Amino acid sequence: MKLLVIEDAARLRNALGKAMSKLGHVVTLASDGQEGWDLIEAVGDADYDAIVLDIMLPKLDGLTLLRRMRERGRDTPVLLLTARDAVEDRVLGLSSGADDYLIKPFAIAELAARLDALVRRRYGQNQATIQIGPITIDTVARLVTRDGSPVELTARELALLEYLARRRGHVVSRTQIEDHIYAGDDSPMSNAVDSAICQLRRKICPPGTPPLIHTRRGLGYVLESP
Repeated sequence: MKLLVIEDAARLRNALGKAMSKLGHVVTLASDGQEGWDLIEAVGDADYDAIVLDIMLPKLDGLTLLRRMRERGRDTPVLLLTARDAVEDRVLGLSSGADDYLIKPFAIAELAARLDALVRRRYGQNQATIQIGPITIDTVARLVTRDGSPVELTARELALLEYLARRRGHVVSRTQIEDHIYAGDDSPMSNAVDSAICQLRRKICPPGTPPLIHTRRGLGYVLESP
């Protein structure tokens, strides 16, 4: 997943960034509402898969940012973070366009599970596992197996595989892949995507087995069942 975390508390913001990155997600961090809005505007069509948004933010509060997103037609799933647990606060957040709501303090595992559920819903997937031929991706446990045997992937390889799997059957360009598997402060080499695809192919498809990732010359890549 490509995530944006907008949280003014530095300790929590950095902890979320580190934890979600360890799970194989690409995370961009913002420390106030205006910075978050600028990042949302800057991505254009290369949208985030989900946004974690604190309500109490300097410069631009979370609910105002959320309403602005929805007014401008941005349907990115948003999970609100707040220290307020009153029913009216939850109702206000949800009626402003939030997709889910989490009260501080919370467990990282619950946040990760809720985000996964939001992204599955966005892409019309009901299960926490994605099956592509012999490959099974558990998006919650962050595990990949081939015919039941574990496949060892780096965090970036897992992010790439999940990105392709959620869009299986659809060609994605190198630029789209770069936007989703590299954080904003990364500067990938010109052949970084091709190299990552090559490595991933070797790991998920041993020699002599049908390929799953196909190149569409001049267009990009597509993940399809054999």
